[in-house]
Amino acid sequence: MPDYYVAFWNLENLFDINNSPRRSDKLQRTLGKELKKWTTPVLNRKIQQLASIIRQMNHGQGPDILGVCEVENEHVLHLLLNALNIPDRNYDVEHHDMSDNRGIDVAFIYDRTSFTAEAQFSHYIIKRSATRDLFQVNFRSAGNNLIILIGNHWPSRSAGQYSSEPYRIIAGETLSYFHQRIREIQGNNNVAVLAMGDFNDEPFNRSLVDYALSERIRAKVTRATSPKFLNLMWPLLGNGIGTHYFDNSPNMLDQFLASKGLLTGNSNFKVLPDTVEVVRFPEMVGNGDYPAPIRFGRGESSNKDGYSDHFPIAVQIKEA
Repeated sequence: MPDYYVAFWNLENLFDINNSPRRSDKLQRTLGKELKKWTTPVLNRKIQQLASIIRQMNHGQGPDILGVCEVENEHVLHLLLNALNIPDRNYDVEHHDMSDNRGIDVAFIYDRTSFTAEAQFSHYIIKRSATRDLFQVNFRSAGNNLIILIGNHWPSRSAGQYSSEPYRIIAGETLSYFHQRIREIQGNNNVAVLAMGDFNDEPFNRSLVDYALSERIRAKVTRATSPKFLNLMWPLLGNGIGTHYFDNSPNMLDQFLASKGLLTGNSNFKVLPDTVEVVRFPEMVGNGDYPAPIRFGRGESSNKDGYSDHFPIAVQIKEA
């Protein structure tokens, strides 16, 4: 019965180089000064920094599947794959160009030895200004079992937490709708669905509880007939650690949501909730009063010894 190490990481503005031929003129104008001095050497340094952390995951074996967000295109993802160079890994990418205003996408890196990507779907979120889609990939394991992953990067709080909350509520309702559709299409209320991502809200916020239908209590998911998730991050709240820090306060914005089939094991996959962690290797953590992640930043303000403004998260899943 193999165990799989699944992780997610907001890579913080993993853009292609300034004036890249792979970027539209419109997007180049939108990004403008944001990419000033984002040169090939700077991008390569950013890639090496990210790769150095991913290589350490799973006791140096790297993740079996890694969900990522804030990546501009497939080119930078393949640069990251080439930098990983982990023995016995055969990584590939599932990616879809989304309509986000800043051109950043959600994607998955996965080991083709363990999984085959059967289908991908990019679920559009209705919003006046374009945002990231929900990115669904149906994976088939080497043991011929289906697990469906949904990558999320919900609208940010940059306009203020409460004034921007309706946009995350829309995203939460969209996730719940497609969770229900997956169950209907598969004809199975026990299908293995793992939603992951940077939700830009905490597990107790309305967008996740009332609209994405994520619960704190396992029995409320396993006994429900509606498409509920168990939010696996609840046990980590209150310990002073977050995945992102704002005003010196920890926020658990990056989360895993597990379906009924992943809790009962009736899907032939079973998530191991006590394995959930915020990945914080010592070199990633700032030495100030608060254990915040060391940012790489961008443009003229980049820190070549940084990584991302988010910590990764990880969980283990067992296959029957």
